[in-house]
Amino acid sequence: MSLLLMLMLSRVVPPLSFSIICKSVLLGAIGCSSQILGYMSINYSSPTLASAIANLVPAFTFMLAVTFRMEKLAAKSRSSNAKVVGSIISIAGAFVMTFYKGPSIMNSSSLHQPAGFLKSVDSSWAIAGILLIFDYFLSSLWYILLVHILKEFPDELTIILFYSTTATIISIVVALLSVPKASAWKIGLNLSLVSVVCSAIFGKLIGNTVCAWSVRLKGAVYVTSFKPLQIVISAGLGVIFLGDTLHVGSIIGATIISIGLYAVLWGKATEEIEEDVGSLESPSNENAPLLQSSRTQTFENKTNGNV
Repeated sequence: MSLLLMLMLSRVVPPLSFSIICKSVLLGAIGCSSQILGYMSINYSSPTLASAIANLVPAFTFMLAVTFRMEKLAAKSRSSNAKVVGSIISIAGAFVMTFYKGPSIMNSSSLHQPAGFLKSVDSSWAIAGILLIFDYFLSSLWYILLVHILKEFPDELTIILFYSTTATIISIVVALLSVPKASAWKIGLNLSLVSVVCSAIFGKLIGNTVCAWSVRLKGAVYVTSFKPLQIVISAGLGVIFLGDTLHVGSIIGATIISIGLYAVLWGKATEEIEEDVGSLESPSNENAPLLQSSRTQTFENKTNGNV
């Protein structure tokens, strides 16, 4: 703990401008709006539908990154094609894992409820789908704005501080307007309090900090490419801790997601290698005329000295 405190105190914070504060506040407003839309959509539908449509985040992020010229997209480039195809494969694998179950592999005592929303014709599912699309579009926009802010102000902890403060203020206002009764805000020393505290510390504070650090290092497309893995991890933890049944669809979907994720990572790695090679070649080309002019000047000096 003392080592962590020393690192926090010894780090150098870049100068903070009013523009960065405004962008961080906007980042908090976008993130909070996205979470509110997500909770509203789950109220209309179910977490299964939310998990399925969440896999649109990599596609939305990639399209926005290309639009804002944060990612290069060349039809003849193998790295660009790998990123596009890998994103599509990952999304397809996540949908397969969500919508297709197949025969069970590991039976458990708990009842595994099927995804019955595919047969539902209730209008609430359409409303939830629209809300989720807006939710995950705002999530993708949040990643793009975070990349832009970190380029100007490369300090993740300060950005997350302003983001969390703004999101907290907006959430308090919305919550008080939605639930004005004071009795509904009472939380005792029980599992609810533990859930709230753990969600705030691990789900928001640490999670957003790690996400911002990863975005600054590798970009938004790289980070959101791991989004479909949440279904794989959830399915595995459900089998281990909740006694859920493992189905063939989960194995097939996880395999497809792994292939798509590997394609995206290969494309990003190849792109970085190409950029490094290009940066190494450019100085040598620029230095060639300088070396040549230096040799010419040395030869002229020797000639004049001999004369």
